[in-house]
Amino acid sequence: MKPSSDFTLLSSNNMNSLQTVSLEKGLSEDFSIALKDGKQPIENLLINRLIYNQMVFVRKGSGQLSIDDENYGLGIDQLFLFSKGQILSIDPQTVFEGFVVIFGENFWQKNPSSESECRPLIFSGLSSNNMLTLPEITSSELSFLFKCLWEEYKKPGYANKSDVLAAFLKIIMIKIVNMNTVPQKAFDSYDRKLYHKFMDLLNVDSIQSHEVSSYARQMGISMRKLAELSKKYSGKATKDLISSHLTMEAKRLLQFSSMPIKEIAYKLNFSTPDQFSHFFKKNTSVSPQNFRSKLILNLS
Repeated sequence: MKPSSDFTLLSSNNMNSLQTVSLEKGLSEDFSIALKDGKQPIENLLINRLIYNQMVFVRKGSGQLSIDDENYGLGIDQLFLFSKGQILSIDPQTVFEGFVVIFGENFWQKNPSSESECRPLIFSGLSSNNMLTLPEITSSELSFLFKCLWEEYKKPGYANKSDVLAAFLKIIMIKIVNMNTVPQKAFDSYDRKLYHKFMDLLNVDSIQSHEVSSYARQMGISMRKLAELSKKYSGKATKDLISSHLTMEAKRLLQFSSMPIKEIAYKLNFSTPDQFSHFFKKNTSVSPQNFRSKLILNLS
């Protein structure tokens, strides 16, 4: 059975209450690419928590999508990069010409160099990486590469076909990393691996581990070394990266669950609800209760 050729998202429930979110549908082959012709709109408001990484290449389009709490209008020559764990929703009547690529962990296993060199830069789960506006020449080159990948995907199965698809995908990723719109830094192999390990720990442990010292200890390096890697690789302090991931997870729980704020505070490993509220307000300028209330008001 072929994987789904679309976003495979599920519709939300009663919009007068908190929105609900479903897990993305699984792929039988851990990979999918779909050609979008700009003619068929997505009919329902769709909300999904991603279990795969996704690339959405838009040659031209209209409508809106959101990733976590960031909204983006579709236009001309855009590339969206979504990481597993993020929450994606698409407004009704959204249409575009381009491609949707969905892939799982098997890709990284086939291309370990891409995991260390590309993954931290373009699939970090940070909002700064979610959307790139492409120069015309770059968009044309990527359009050609995505089309080659799509045509190869459509061919009947043959020996090592998955390796060929992974090779095409690797070329696309290298092209993206080398674009002027993605700030590429030169790192030796050891530092790349260390930073990648930190990002992996952050995606898994940010709910439980709030302290820089915890991550440095797990990685077997000093806090100073971790701070150096964070600043060099992301331009941000380590504590800011931890807070960013924790804030995003808090927003997801407030927006897409009916858990009381007290329970969310303890789930995110805060000592008290007041401590959680102080942290959330410091990072968003609104209290958890006001954040949730605004969402409910907007959906009414």
